[in-house]
Amino acid sequence: MTTIDPLELLDIASVVAGEAGALAASMRRDGISVAATKSSQLDIVTQADTAVESLIRDRLAQARPGDGVLGEEAGKDDRDSEIVWIVDPIDGTVNYLYGSPNWAVSIAATAPGPGDTRISVAAVVYAPELGAEYTAAAGHPAHRNGATLRVNTQVPLDKALVSTGFLYGLASRARVVEDIASLSPRIRDFRMSGSAALGICGVADGSVDGYFQRGLPIWDYAAATLIAARAGASVHGLDGGAPSSQLLLVAEGDLVDALQPHLA
Repeated sequence: MTTIDPLELLDIASVVAGEAGALAASMRRDGISVAATKSSQLDIVTQADTAVESLIRDRLAQARPGDGVLGEEAGKDDRDSEIVWIVDPIDGTVNYLYGSPNWAVSIAATAPGPGDTRISVAAVVYAPELGAEYTAAAGHPAHRNGATLRVNTQVPLDKALVSTGFLYGLASRARVVEDIASLSPRIRDFRMSGSAALGICGVADGSVDGYFQRGLPIWDYAAATLIAARAGASVHGLDGGAPSSQLLLVAEGDLVDALQPHLA
């Protein structure tokens, strides 16, 4: 665990996310276009994605010049540092492009964990068009706009409202359809927000009971999973292991145990 105060890192993340969200919102009002595609024709990059990530990198370099940054658009820099910031400049890019308010700036400060892993110690998910700032720091409660968050508890599987999302690769969507088909007869209902970070934060604020998704890169969940965990959620991957691109499953512990067999 880093000797840096997580609350100090959270303060930096909050200020930077606020400025980044304002830039993204301004560019959306002025009109944006698709700048490129990544893994598929559905996996788009807007001009705002690159501009917002550039701003975040600049501000973090000013505040913490020795820290590394891993961003969705520009990748990992070459700094070998204790603190590495993991950044998704606009999570929910398709929502953003289409004018939906369900997009967010996601920033996590991570420190060395067991082995070669990294653990998030401070996190902000900021959705400016929803007026929502989700925050958390290691050892401290999660908040939305200053109000303490707590996940829903004692939710039986058949009463669970579960959020998920589709991957950009069309070929991989069949597995998500299989997951939905497996769970549909067993849960209350599904929701899809189009933003992994906001879907996970929905577990933290109780607007959904659980979240799962396959194929997520770490910048989609590094911040949001800390927020959910500090609100009382369990965060797991395949077969109860660590979260990874294979599977991310977030819910209160008993509900995770109930959902896990249907996502094995």
